[in-house]
Amino acid sequence: MGYNLLKGKRGIIFGALNDMSIAWKVAELAHEEGARFTLSNTHVACRMGSVIELAEKTGSELIPADATNIEDLENVIKTSMEVLGGKVDFILHSIGMSLNVRKKRLYNELDYNYLNKTLDISAISFHKLIQTAYKLNAINKWGSIVALSYVAAQRTLYGYNDMADAKALLESIARSFGYIYGREKKVRINTISQSPTITTAGSGVKGINGLIDFSDRMSPLGNADAQDCANYCITLFSDLTRKVTMQNLYHDGGFSSMGMSLRAMEQYNKSFDPEELEELE
Repeated sequence: MGYNLLKGKRGIIFGALNDMSIAWKVAELAHEEGARFTLSNTHVACRMGSVIELAEKTGSELIPADATNIEDLENVIKTSMEVLGGKVDFILHSIGMSLNVRKKRLYNELDYNYLNKTLDISAISFHKLIQTAYKLNAINKWGSIVALSYVAAQRTLYGYNDMADAKALLESIARSFGYIYGREKKVRINTISQSPTITTAGSGVKGINGLIDFSDRMSPLGNADAQDCANYCITLFSDLTRKVTMQNLYHDGGFSSMGMSLRAMEQYNKSFDPEELEELE
């Protein structure tokens, strides 16, 4: 049952691919909370993916776009304003991809052409999206822009590779553009540092299952799943968070504040022989 937190609001949601996607969950919940919005993903995803089902379910226009292409972004935003009948109130950027991760290249063996693509798709597209919306004056006063990040922007986590660099850049863009957009248009920009989550993109990270288990053991509240993240996104789109901007908001069950938990220590101790464990104690 919804709370009408987004009643009368209009938005654009980038990145919903299938029902594992955080953006998919956000779209379902935004619809439940009274919002009208458009959906956007790559041309291939719009043709081949199940996002068409989501568009039908939520009564949303599906607009194909390459998020690294300015003309495509302009088309998404202009079409969205036409379809929805005015400026938008929220935008979700849920876009990320690394060819180095997909090709299983180690961080000390990066392909720099792949790295450039990682940064362009996963972070610079965020700047392009914001700048395009800014120039088109496409977002209402007190509007909200949210992008999804991960704690690897601050900490080294094995296997996350050049996506960590992309997330660090993503968060920096939110702060830098957040100041300008807030000052000039009273529009908020934030990133959510989400628990490791099984999505189509996330499943490609080396050792993701172990990472998820470790994070869950470390977090006093356990990992936040995709639905939890959607709930948080909705609050950031709503009027309840009007004065929250330029923040990287940890949504990870407490993981980001932990050093060692009892559950993680117990699992770690299992790796020792009894004699070695006695020495540690």
